Amino acid sequence: MKKSIFYHAGCPVCVSAEHDIVNLVGSENIEVVNIGEDKSRISEAEAAGVKSVPALVTPESNALHINFGASMADVKG
Repeated sequence: MKKSIFYHAGCPVCVSAEHDIVNLVGSENIEVVNIGEDKSRISEAEAAGVKSVPALVTPESNALHINFGASMADVKG
């Protein structure tokens, strides 16, 4: 089964959302990517439709924007 991917930038809003999402879907069903720490994954997130973080990309490739923490432009710096 393909996992969902949760992208965030490490801010307090993102970390709080990460904990909630992992508790909801289970850690075995999700990959957590902190693009604040791993900037090499920013283009991957953008290609998946992520416009702001935190965001969850489902196995069906739907980008769900959880709560506005930072725009991708902000993350890129």
